[in-house]
Amino acid sequence: MEKRPYFEVIRESYFSAAHQLREYRGKCEKIHGHDWRVRVAVRSRDLDRSGMVLDFHDLDSLIREAVKDLDKTLMNENSYFSDKNPSAEELARYIGERVHAALPFCETGNGKGNGRCSVDRCEVWENDQSYAVYYPDAAS
Repeated sequence: MEKRPYFEVIRESYFSAAHQLREYRGKCEKIHGHDWRVRVAVRSRDLDRSGMVLDFHDLDSLIREAVKDLDKTLMNENSYFSDKNPSAEELARYIGERVHAALPFCETGNGKGNGRCSVDRCEVWENDQSYAVYYPDAAS
């Protein structure tokens, strides 16, 4: 398979929320909170007319919109997590999918669109030592 170059922009954001892991044996089964760090990478094969994949400010807004219903909440009460554990892995998927769905159509410098940009990965950090990564387009 031929590898084709692409560009990537990355933005970090933060929010605070509590969770409790169901069917987990250990301290994390009790309600506890984190100051979550979220890092989302968006890629595109081409740049827009301004020479960008996506403006950092716009990516920040997309991430903040994706987490706004979780900030300062008990994540277990969010309907998305009604049948899923609010683990760092599931949280990375939740945020990654929402950011991807909100990405704008990317128009190249020559005026031809290359489709939407895409989320390359979404990292969710519980603390400075522990994080999970969601790769939406990863080959199995």
